[in-house]
Amino acid sequence: MPEFEDLIQAYQERVNQALKIALPPINNSRLVDAMHYSVLNGGKRLRPILVYLSSELGKTETSIADAAACAVEFIHCYSLIHDDLPAMDDDKLRRGKPTCHIKFDEATAILAGDALQPMAYELICSLDNLPDTTKISMVNSLTKACSHNGMVEGQMKDMQLNKAVSVDALDLMHEQKTGRLIEASIELGGLIGGLNSDELLILKAYGQKIGLAFQIRDDIIDVESPSSESGKPQGSDAMKEKITYPSLVGIKESKIRSQELAEEALEILTSLNLKTDKINSLTSYVVTRNN
Repeated sequence: MPEFEDLIQAYQERVNQALKIALPPINNSRLVDAMHYSVLNGGKRLRPILVYLSSELGKTETSIADAAACAVEFIHCYSLIHDDLPAMDDDKLRRGKPTCHIKFDEATAILAGDALQPMAYELICSLDNLPDTTKISMVNSLTKACSHNGMVEGQMKDMQLNKAVSVDALDLMHEQKTGRLIEASIELGGLIGGLNSDELLILKAYGQKIGLAFQIRDDIIDVESPSSESGKPQGSDAMKEKITYPSLVGIKESKIRSQELAEEALEILTSLNLKTDKINSLTSYVVTRNN
C-alpha cells in the first residue's frame, strides 16, 4: 500500500516538526538534551497519526491537532524511557539507537520521562482556542490511559507474567500497557474534531481492537524482523523469556488473531456514518508492517 505509506510519512513529518517546536529549546541542560534525544529519535508515530486521522472525521484547527498529537507522543515517549530502564525491561536499543539510560544515565532517563509526562497536559491546557470542557475531557482520557489501572498497571503485569498465564490475562496486560493509550489517542482526535458521544464510543471500541492487534504484530515482529528493520535486537523477548503471543500460541495463531482483530475493528467502523477510508487503510497497515 505505497500510497498510504506516503500518507503516513507526511503525518510523521508533520508531528516531528510539531514536536521540535513543543519541546523546550536546547539550553545546555542535560535533562533537555535527554528529552530531545528520546522524543526525536524516530518511531512510527502511530498514536499521533491516530489523533490526526480521527480529528479529520470532524473538523478542527491545525494547531489544536498538532498539540493533541504531541501530547500523546510525549506520554508514549515517557513510557518508553521508563520501560527501557534496567529495573523494567532492561533494553539497550530503542528505534535502532542506544536507549536513553545508555546514552545518558539512569537518573537522567528517569527525570526525562518525569518531565515529558506533565508537558503533555500542559500542551492541552494551554490551548486557548478550545473549550474548557473539551480540554478537561482530553486530560481525563489521557490520565485514565496511563493510570494505575492503565499503562502503569500493564507494565506491572508485564513484569509479573509467568508461563502459566492465560490468553485472556495476556490480552488484559496488552490492553492496559499498550491499548489504553491508543484508545485515548483516537478519543482525543474525536474530541477536538467535535464528534458526538456515540461516535466517540465507536472510535474507542475500534481502538481497543486495533490496540491489541498492534501489540500482537509487535510480538511477531520481534521474532521475524531483523534488527536493521525493527530497530531492536531480534528475538529480544525470547532472550528475556517474556510471555508474548508467539510464545503462548505460536506464530501462525498469532498472525490469525491479529488479522481477526483488524477485521473486527473495521467492522466496528462501518457503524460510523463518516468517511473512514484513511483509518481503514491504517488498520490494514498495522497488521502487515514489519517494524
